[in-house]
Amino acid sequence: MPSTAVDVEDLLVRVKNGDDAELAGVARKVAALAEEGRLGEEDDDDGLLVPALLARLAAAGSAEARVSVMAALRRLAGCVGGESKERLASIEALSSIVRSLSRDADERGEAIAVLLDLSDIPQVRQRIGRIKGCIVMLVTLRNAHESGTNDDAEKLLHILSSNPQNVLLMAEAGYFRPLIHYLKEGSDMNKVLMATAISKMFLSEHMKSSLGEDGVIEPLVQTFKYGNLEAKHSALGAIRNLSSSLQNAELLINSGITGPLLQLLFSVTSALMTLREPASAILAAIAQSERILLYKDVAPQMLSLLNLSSPVIQLHLLRALISISGHKNAKRARSKIRQNGGVQLLLPFLTEKNVEIKIAALDLMFHLSKDSSQELAEQFRETHLDILVKIISSSTSRDEKAAAVGILSNLPETDKKITEILTRANLLPILISLFEANITASVTPQRMRLLEGIAGVFIRFTVTWDKKLQSLAVGCGVVPCLIKLLTEGSVDAKSKAATSLAQLSQSTMALRKSKSPRWLCVPPSAESYCIVHSCQCTVKGTFCLVKAGAVKPLLRILEGEEHEADVAVLEALATLMQDEIWENGSRAIEKASGIHALLRVAEAGDLSSQDKAIWMLERIFRLESHRERYGEIAQALLIDLAQKGDPSLKPMIGKILAHLELLQTQSSYF
Repeated sequence: MPSTAVDVEDLLVRVKNGDDAELAGVARKVAALAEEGRLGEEDDDDGLLVPALLARLAAAGSAEARVSVMAALRRLAGCVGGESKERLASIEALSSIVRSLSRDADERGEAIAVLLDLSDIPQVRQRIGRIKGCIVMLVTLRNAHESGTNDDAEKLLHILSSNPQNVLLMAEAGYFRPLIHYLKEGSDMNKVLMATAISKMFLSEHMKSSLGEDGVIEPLVQTFKYGNLEAKHSALGAIRNLSSSLQNAELLINSGITGPLLQLLFSVTSALMTLREPASAILAAIAQSERILLYKDVAPQMLSLLNLSSPVIQLHLLRALISISGHKNAKRARSKIRQNGGVQLLLPFLTEKNVEIKIAALDLMFHLSKDSSQELAEQFRETHLDILVKIISSSTSRDEKAAAVGILSNLPETDKKITEILTRANLLPILISLFEANITASVTPQRMRLLEGIAGVFIRFTVTWDKKLQSLAVGCGVVPCLIKLLTEGSVDAKSKAATSLAQLSQSTMALRKSKSPRWLCVPPSAESYCIVHSCQCTVKGTFCLVKAGAVKPLLRILEGEEHEADVAVLEALATLMQDEIWENGSRAIEKASGIHALLRVAEAGDLSSQDKAIWMLERIFRLESHRERYGEIAQALLIDLAQKGDPSLKPMIGKILAHLELLQTQSSYF
């Protein structure tokens, strides 16, 4: 039976004039007719139905109407041609459809379906990317967890990726797979285009990591190695933008790029000169990865390039060397740099006018001084030391001051000649002024490093074998600085401050005076009498730890979560437990609530701190009052430690258990 003719005029009137509900109904009818093949090009001679539906799509107020219209347009796309097809492919039509990508799930799904069906038209593939926000929305939908929608979005993106400009837009939206495909398999021109885009793109750390994980590094490295000059330049720009990610730095090192980068820096070919700066910047970035230490000749080669390079490249090379020498396991690398004349090469930079280069050279020198202080000291002349002191006293850069102080803090305290030079240069008052200016400043890495350096230099001026130098330091006001460091400094600064206090306290016994000297008519002040040293004590006169108010701050460090300073703190407190004063010292530590802190270290500290804490506890538990008050708390911990702890601790633990009457004195623990 022949089908009845379709009244296109009636459909047009209802599409144009109906409200949203009627529009939805007539659109569904149009879709059904098109599906049945009853609404082809010959049925709509004037080609008015498609433009009418497009006009209503742009103006429709309800989601149902828009979904129905797009479904009708999708069906019509398969059975119309000519002008109607061209209208469907127009920017205006596509823009109306794209707007639905940002609406509810049904509407989004229908919009993607329409675009997919239309994407076999070449003009559509070209135009979709030009519609503002379209690619971004498609990438967002691809990443969404909507069944069907994300798959269709990915299919459409794949189709659109035939246009390189669309691929660039996808990359800007964070979808990099098509771009990486072009880098791997595209033409040389497209490889340059994609690499150049990466070099200019703002990339978050997450985006850099994603690109690395998706495989962008290898094709870029290959392009750099084997491409023409333009390709090399674009690849280096892209690699530079990606290399600040530590994850990518490791991938780059694994790719074998280090050697070619260094070869480029050694090259004298004029055409390659413009590539040297990005190459040196990449070396500086990838040197942040500890994997660079696997390449043992990298640092010496960079060092040999220092004086042959422009200031910009010098700075990159210095920063690379700083990263290499600053790694945790870089002792061999630092040694190799020193063996290749690194220190001598760096000394002229002390007077460098370019501040950034000067600071970088100082930083590198600081790292090189960490584990070879005597070797470094032998290369320093008085003029070099004077320059460092001048930097500390007059530089406006906190970084520069911190690096200079750090170098001085690493020079051996046993070198008396250096101490004499620094004393003549008035370093101590300069440092104390610098300390006072920074101790209350906001907490920054530069401040922390500066205070650590100052604390390190204070150790030089408080050495036990030079009481005259100790008196000079105490007279200048070093003790209040040390006490502040115990509460305000980093754990490293606290450790160094405790070491200085220990050195000063070791001299107290030799400096103490009798409580009541026979030649005094008026008895001395009870306020100055020290209950530990049993004499008239003052900070300036006897360097007394108790009178300095150091006991409680030292114990608070033992109670904290960081344990790197424990050994130095215990060494300082142990000076109050020397043979002549151990009873008084024990009482002072107990009065400051220190026994719990010592037990905590004995339980959880490293072997060195456990050993010192147990030595102190043995003396403390000689006193009956301490056994009565703390014995019950201590015994379970000590028995457990005797059974499970290091064997070297057993003899001293056995003595404590004997004091607590838990062991016979002839026990095998001794």
